[in-house]
Amino acid sequence: MIVRPARSTDAGAVGGILSEFIDTTDWMPRIHTRAEDLSFAGMMIARGWVSVVEDKGVVGFAACDGPDLNALYVAGHARGRGIGSALLSTLKESRRTLELWTFQRNTQAQKFYMRHGFVEVARTEGARNDERLPDIRYVWKKEGL
Repeated sequence: MIVRPARSTDAGAVGGILSEFIDTTDWMPRIHTRAEDLSFAGMMIARGWVSVVEDKGVVGFAACDGPDLNALYVAGHARGRGIGSALLSTLKESRRTLELWTFQRNTQAQKFYMRHGFVEVARTEGARNDERLPDIRYVWKKEGL
């Protein structure tokens, strides 16, 4: 398993992982086309935000803009193998703090982030996110800060 910066040629795999999550999550509304998911992946990669995990192809990615963790997704067939943890560990090595939003319905993500030291700091009814789903803000700070 290799964690590396994403290349432009990874946009298809990154967009596919994002689309797969949306398509297989019953509570997640599809508000963008798969082509828009691919374009969004390409934009995040072009901005230098994306790291990927490669294991016989790209199996997970994280998009981080400074302290803001905008996305962390693992392909369905690769979940439960430590890929998300590897991505998060890599991000934590180079940052003093990380902040993110996750949906209240995404209980798996909540457990994952709390297991990795994130603390809930806010909840909303979703008025400010595109999906209009209630969400939770989490923050992680490096020990000693």
